Formats: sequence, C-alpha cells, structure tokens
Amino acid sequence: MSLPKFAASRSFHVELKNRINHYFEETGKSTAGSTGLLSKAVILLAAFVALYVHLVFFTPAPVWALLEAVVLGGTIAAIGFNVMHDGAHGSFSDHKWLNNIAAFTLNVLGGSSYMWNAKHNLVHHMYTNIDGADDDIDIQPWMRMSLEQKRYKLHRFQHLYFWFLYCLLYISWIFVMDYQKYFKRKIGTIALKKMELTDHLVFWGFKVLNLGLYIGLPIYMLGFTSWLIGFVVVTCFAGLVLSLVFQLAHTVETAAFPVPDAKNKLEDEWAIHQIKTTANFATDNRVISWLVGGLNFQVEHHLFPKISHVHYPAISKIIKQACREFNVTYNEFPRMRYAIASHVGFLRQMGRA
Repeated sequence: MSLPKFAASRSFHVELKNRINHYFEETGKSTAGSTGLLSKAVILLAAFVALYVHLVFFTPAPVWALLEAVVLGGTIAAIGFNVMHDGAHGSFSDHKWLNNIAAFTLNVLGGSSYMWNAKHNLVHHMYTNIDGADDDIDIQPWMRMSLEQKRYKLHRFQHLYFWFLYCLLYISWIFVMDYQKYFKRKIGTIALKKMELTDHLVFWGFKVLNLGLYIGLPIYMLGFTSWLIGFVVVTCFAGLVLSLVFQLAHTVETAAFPVPDAKNKLEDEWAIHQIKTTANFATDNRVISWLVGGLNFQVEHHLFPKISHVHYPAISKIIKQACREFNVTYNEFPRMRYAIASHVGFLRQMGRA
C-alpha cells in the first residue's frame, strides 16, 4: 500500500512543542533519563542475570523455580519497557553510546533491535492504528483489530481467547516474526531499509547466541522437561505483560482507527492523530508507572518519543491543558482494570461488528 498523508496544518503540534520546550528551558532539565533511571536499569539487569544463573545453575525446588520463572518473565518485560524502549528512542541518556547499549539489550533478550527500530520507531509511531501500515494491529487471521480487517467466525470469541494468544507473543516474536521480517524484507506492507553487513552479523550472531543461552545450555543443565516447563512459564508471562501494556495503549473502545480518504489523505495533522489513536491508563499509580517504564503515559510517549518516560507525569499536565484549549479529546483510564475492560469490550465489538 502507498502510505497515507496527514493533514497539512500543524498548528497544534507546533504549539505543543513550544510549550514542552519552554518547560525544559525553564526547569533546566535534560529531556533524557535521570540517574534514577540508570539505577533502575542496573537493578533490572542484575536481577535478570541473577535469576537466570540461579535457575540454570542452582535450580531451587519446583515451587520456587516456578515462582522465579514468573519473576524472570516479568523482569524481561520490565527491561524492555524501562531500558530497551527508551534506549531505542534515544531518550535513555544524553550519551549516544549509552542509548545504543540500552537499545542493544533486546538482542540479548532474544529479539532484534534492527527489526524493532523499523517496526516500532519508524512505522508504528508514524502510522498508529492505520490498518495496512501499523504492524502492531496486524494479528490476522487470529484476531481482528480493525473494522477494515476481514472478520472470521473465530473472532466472535477473541475477547475470550486473547489471553492465550498474548502469552505467545514473546515466543512468536523471537522465533517467528523477526525471521519473517528478515526474509520478506518488509514490515507488513512497508519495505525494510537495506541492512548493512554489520546488521546481518548482529541479527544472526545473537539469534544463535540466544538459542544457546535459552535452549541449549538450560537443556544440558536441567534436562528437557524441566527446561520446557521453565521456558514456557518465562516466555508466556513476559508475552502476556508485553502484549497487555502495548494493547491497552491503542486497542480500546475510545481509540480511533482512522481511514485515509479516496486521495489517501488523513483527516488530522500528525499530533492530533496520535492523541486520537492512543490512550493512557493508571497514570496516578506509581508502582505501575515504575514497572512499565511510563508506558501507561502513551499519549505523551507518542507525541514526544525522544523525551524519556521519567518526564511524562510533568509534561502530561501541559499536554492536557493544550488539548482542552484546542478541543482535542485526551483518552485516559484512571485504573488499569478499566483499560483492560475497555480492551475486552473493543475485542468483542471487533469480533461481532
């Protein structure tokens, strides 16, 4: 498909940028992460290593091993939210090399930082919730996430079985989707930028390393059955957490799914499009905010992805005020459970409409 064009007017986006720039100039703060974020990254990465080593080399009793496997899955998701995500957007640190290291953690965790940059930073952040462009809402034929997608009989029950599919996200990501993108050279219908030799070497080098770290070595140390149980628990919990956080941001009843007109143009300018297609949840819950790396502030993130999530609580007040003045609806759920209920409602609607 040819990529749609946004409306030419950018007055709202310009006003937002001016106000946010004024905030950072007035406070003297850097737009990057704080020392607190660096400390959090160290804690999460150390926890990942400690849990992996303990499970593989000093395996505890089955009940404790299962609990540790759940925590390891959650830690993987937390590293993705707090470290990799900010690093990939260049907002983790003022230092480019530290951003690169933070983004590179995805390769160690089983994914591909190259594919993530193309899929998430370049496509999803530009064409959010546009069917045929945003790969995040392309879960066909298993789920229907847009009225423009074909509806099958099984979709009538997708609001019930989505939990199972979300558990499979991490496994399918590292073992299927990365390879599909690599060999097809496409993110959905959008062509990948040509990969350099180093990109190919990093992709294959870490895929092989991950097979050794997460399959070969654990099977050798633990045996096949123990490895399989632990691997399923870790990856399924990580997949469920990752899926829920990202889906609650865009596939809820209040989010828009814009369709280009006959001339392939969209109704809104880019910034308004981002607000209409995105929703926040549980922004007053400090525990959730800490664990998900501020990704419950998705409106702020989509408008200013190069600003670290540690600043989202502050700049959200500025963005809300601007939305009120420009009569732009700001989507937000005060509790995470309300967002989950809205996501279930959305899936039910998509399965029956």
